[in-house]
Amino acid sequence: MKIVVDTENGVPPWRQVHDQVIRAVTAGALPEGARLPPIRQLARDLGLASGTVARAYRELEAAGWVATARARGTVVTVPSGR
Repeated sequence: MKIVVDTENGVPPWRQVHDQVIRAVTAGALPEGARLPPIRQLARDLGLASGTVARAYRELEAAGWVATARARGTVVTVPSGR
């Protein structure tokens, strides 16, 4: 999965990460059970603050797109009905 954040387009960076993860899941590029990168790693890779990526992950989890567990990290869980 490749995520690209454009700080010039007016869309908040957390929302860009959020939306790109959803697009990757719905397109089949991120299957159910796939692990997402750790927050700090993805933030470092994208040049973002950890809190920005953490917000994207929290929003994804609240909507049922991912689940986070200590031992497993953050994994894709497709919301029911999708």
